[in-house]
Amino acid sequence: MAMVDLPAPPFSFPTTITLACDIDLNSTTDSATMRRFQFVNRNLYGDAASTQVVMRAVDGMDAHAAPRHKPSPFSREPAMPEFAIVRTVADLRAQVGAWKRSGQRVALVPTMGALHEGHLSLIALAKTRAERVVASVFVNPTQFGPNEDFDAYPRGEARDAELLAGAGCDLMFAPGVAEMYPQGFSTSISVTGVSEPLDGAARPGHFNGVATVVTKLLLQCGPDVAVFGEKDYQQLQVIKRLVRDLDIPVEIIGAPTSRLEDGLARSSRNAYLSEAEREVAGRMNLALSEAVRRLKAGESVERVEATGRAALERAGFQRIDYFEVRNADDLSHPGPGPWSGPGRVLAAAVIGKTRLIDNMAVE
Repeated sequence: MAMVDLPAPPFSFPTTITLACDIDLNSTTDSATMRRFQFVNRNLYGDAASTQVVMRAVDGMDAHAAPRHKPSPFSREPAMPEFAIVRTVADLRAQVGAWKRSGQRVALVPTMGALHEGHLSLIALAKTRAERVVASVFVNPTQFGPNEDFDAYPRGEARDAELLAGAGCDLMFAPGVAEMYPQGFSTSISVTGVSEPLDGAARPGHFNGVATVVTKLLLQCGPDVAVFGEKDYQQLQVIKRLVRDLDIPVEIIGAPTSRLEDGLARSSRNAYLSEAEREVAGRMNLALSEAVRRLKAGESVERVEATGRAALERAGFQRIDYFEVRNADDLSHPGPGPWSGPGRVLAAAVIGKTRLIDNMAVE
């Protein structure tokens, strides 16, 4: 195992260190614990340039301490890394295949990066359902509209990798656009019905992009289970439908929405909010909670929806895309009268340049 001792902090990246393969550390971390990295060339196909694998730093490791993960005294081969990054479908399949051949279950957590505690809660749930966890980090261009925030969407791969490693994730799949959509790619998956209202109406084409990239990720990885957050509830229902319709052999698990102290749903787009906008954003979940209370008290769906929209407008949201009650399974509308569950109240609204979505169950 090649060892590289970094100078004592402060030090800064980007830094390129050439070993068996070229590994770029695009990070600004200056923690005193980041004194040593272990690099291993785990390319299974002999092309050293195509694979980057990084061991996470060990907290408190002295610059001259022995590595925690030692090779067997009977072998000169390096120990397997705790955390690895792969960028090609071939390398992803090779590693997942090796795990499965040894009898281990594999979970996939698809993300677009810019990770936060909500994403890490998905990793934690995945670890309870499988021995190995893969997280994909890919900002998917096909689910963004022409006037949306694809270029501005927050990115930070080095930080994402550090967070995933610390959460116990085993493998990060970080493909480029050309790996996911090679030249000549011409296939799109459309899920009718459940994808059409709400965000389907507000963001035409969005769910075609979601359905296509998620189908590709499931086929590329071949996991036993895949975990998605309930914050994107309509997306979760779209994915469950396509898995059923296309007979993809994977269990889809919905994870509860992770919230901040004031109830705001965690989202990568929260980073766009100014201090004043952040205060407004925290009122969306209050409007949803009140809507759930009113529905359970017997108030009509029509009145609850109107009251919820008015609450968001008073809170300071500048555009309300929707505030609606829907049946939980297929997102059909229950009609204007009293609610009879199970259901969901879903909202999408814009404050400043930030579009936020959230939902709550009515049970």
